Amino acid sequence: MAHNNLQVAVAVILNNKQQVLVSLRPDDVHQGGLWEFPGGKMEVGESVEQALIRELQEELSISATQIDFLKTIHYEYTDKRVSLHICLVKAFDGEPVGAEGQAIQWQTISSLDPVDFPAANRNIINALKLPDKYMITGAFNSEKDFLEKLEVSLQQGVSLVQMRCKQLSPEDFSLLAKEAAQLCKKYACQLLLNTTAENFSGITQQAIPVAGIHLTSQQLYVHDKRPVDLRYLLSVSCHTLDDVMQAKKIAADILLISPIQQTTSHPEAIAAGWTFFKQAVSTTEISAYALGGLDETDIEQAINMGGQGIAGISCFWGNN
Repeated sequence: MAHNNLQVAVAVILNNKQQVLVSLRPDDVHQGGLWEFPGGKMEVGESVEQALIRELQEELSISATQIDFLKTIHYEYTDKRVSLHICLVKAFDGEPVGAEGQAIQWQTISSLDPVDFPAANRNIINALKLPDKYMITGAFNSEKDFLEKLEVSLQQGVSLVQMRCKQLSPEDFSLLAKEAAQLCKKYACQLLLNTTAENFSGITQQAIPVAGIHLTSQQLYVHDKRPVDLRYLLSVSCHTLDDVMQAKKIAADILLISPIQQTTSHPEAIAAGWTFFKQAVSTTEISAYALGGLDETDIEQAINMGGQGIAGISCFWGNN
């Protein structure tokens, strides 16, 4: 069934405490009773910035003075299709009030829960929460060596880690994941497990505090819908545009797009290059990291092309 595409300007309003302003949707409207980022429908002939300035004046009685475009998110509900044009508002005049009678609230970015927001907002929240560096664990000689290298990386500020230990049995992987999860919790780091959905389910049933799962590009096609619930992040590897489309189909939260450059870990893989990264990112609203032969000097380029940042092993693991 065809729907008109609703164009919406959305504001992520930040204060100097790194909190964002959200408002509660009335119970009698679409997605009522959920929190949302302020904004509204764009009128014919309006630019995103014009619509946002008008909506924020009407909704919150403030005048936005610094507006930076972030990204556009397309989402299809069962009853409507929307394009959300997301902007960061870092400065404004006035004191926000619920000018239309709506409840408003400042929330820390870390406390934002996608379950409390319309489904289309999940990728906005992910983009706000995710760092620009994503570490994948590398070689280690023993469990002790693994944990020592992990802690060194965490002490260097890594806050998103994929535990990739292909040489371990599922049982040993689970045991090490428990230790790694406790260490990551100590440093407020999100831990993703590179494993199958079945193994992941068994690990989470042990109440091990992990943030999510990572699927290889092969595992990506095992599933025709999201294999984990919305409490967990779903990260996936993508090497082609078909992979990106499949990632969208199963509602992934994070894409690792690779290899951007030739790597020593996968010398047989043909480098896709930055042109492919930019093309892949432009086809999806999912937060994407560039991976393969990169280091921290490439973060800015990845972000300028619409990505979240870079992922890597050697540039982060164990302070190598």
